Amino acid sequence: MINLLNNIEILAINAGTAILEIYNSSDFGVEIKDDDSPLTKADLAAHNVIVKGLSELTPNIPILSEESTDIDFKERSSWNKYWLVDPLDGTKEFIKRNGEFTVNIALIENGQPTLSVVFVPVTAIAYTAAKGYGAFKNINGNRTQIKTHKPARNIPIVVGSRSHVSADVQTYLDKLGSHEMKPMGSSLKFCLVAEGKADLYPRLGLTSEWDTAAAQCIVEQAGGRVVTLDNQPLKYNTKESLLNPHFMVYGDSNKEWINI
Repeated sequence: MINLLNNIEILAINAGTAILEIYNSSDFGVEIKDDDSPLTKADLAAHNVIVKGLSELTPNIPILSEESTDIDFKERSSWNKYWLVDPLDGTKEFIKRNGEFTVNIALIENGQPTLSVVFVPVTAIAYTAAKGYGAFKNINGNRTQIKTHKPARNIPIVVGSRSHVSADVQTYLDKLGSHEMKPMGSSLKFCLVAEGKADLYPRLGLTSEWDTAAAQCIVEQAGGRVVTLDNQPLKYNTKESLLNPHFMVYGDSNKEWINI
């Protein structure tokens, strides 16, 4: 398991290198997909690096990537184990050049992420996790274990999307009361909770399964939770749609975050 995790981390770094080559150029090649989300040359370059690498590392494990989602649920539903990939999470942040984008690779087993890497190309920081092993942050080869902040702060630090602030989230925050808000792009919001720099990430808006799987594994192995609004763990590949329900990410399970 750990050898596989190390190989996936290297693969994510290689994808990050492909992303940075385009990030540092003058031509992102931006297109708009059918769901009105942006697509760049970097998304496709990272997708190609990751799919090629995973196919060589684990030829018998299927791959579902944001850039290859035309796999029928009838086929997907037979998968007990598969790779779920977002080659470039935070494409809007990439286009804005604010650095808040990641490479997300997760191994899904029986509907749950069990091994993952979230790599931040601009800072070269890698978050890694494996079930039963823990969650780690790697900065320039210095790997340290990370854990969520427990107990939660009296005035919780809440992380929210830089690009997607919904009315539902604002209503929730009004009920939550005093808090400190930290805007952040991509799956980095999860990672702030995982390493104890934030207490809560309420996501009351649309996301897709590839947006959350890798970072969910990081949070869970750091001691936190990623749950739907009925307090059940966020699960994967259980339905035809690849959209997630609304969910909460938090570090302290002893505090009531949902029914406030």
